Amino acid sequence: MKIHKEGWPLIIMSLVFALILGGTSFYFGAPPVLYWILTFIPVGFAIFFLCFFRDPKRTPTGDSHLITAPADGKVVIIQEVEEPEYFQGRRLQISVFMSFFNVHINWAPVSGAVSFFRYHRGSYLAAWHPKSSTKNERTTIVFRNEDGTEVLCRQIAGLFARRVVCYAEYDKQFKAGEQIGFIKFGSRADVFLPLGTKVNVKVGDKVTGSETVIAELQKNTNN
Repeated sequence: MKIHKEGWPLIIMSLVFALILGGTSFYFGAPPVLYWILTFIPVGFAIFFLCFFRDPKRTPTGDSHLITAPADGKVVIIQEVEEPEYFQGRRLQISVFMSFFNVHINWAPVSGAVSFFRYHRGSYLAAWHPKSSTKNERTTIVFRNEDGTEVLCRQIAGLFARRVVCYAEYDKQFKAGEQIGFIKFGSRADVFLPLGTKVNVKVGDKVTGSETVIAELQKNTNN
């Protein structure tokens, strides 16, 4: 099983703690029960991080018109909304909620160049909260495909997520399904699409990041 690079510092730190606590308790002759507790608690954390930061192999579409899920999880929102940060107009929002047990890698939903990128500090409301999209810590990434159509993807920290990692840079080219970041410990990913985009999922559907086609852009759609 491949482990994501964001997880290795936590895994190594947990194992180092296990060695330090176990070795210290053994050296000073701690009771066996205490020795095993001090050793296996950090080992347990290391095992948890190994599972949480798994990096499964995916087969991306690499398409500039098919919108793939930006994350593993469940579709919780499909609705027309006002997008005030970049488009400043009506867009179709599709949101995927990542539970504690989902893979927390984020993938580019469409092929294109990054035309806008911004990181926002914020609160840590529950990821399913309606205001988390504008109140929580988040990053906003806009991809412009070969037709000039722009798709906005937003990484949103959740109640327990305390760090949003993003690999996007201005003008950087991404293929649909390429990794764009990681959100640690519970979160949500939003995608904002032009009105009239064909939607292929419904609320409650479980999706696989970089593989499930959640929507289809009309070619030559004007922004």
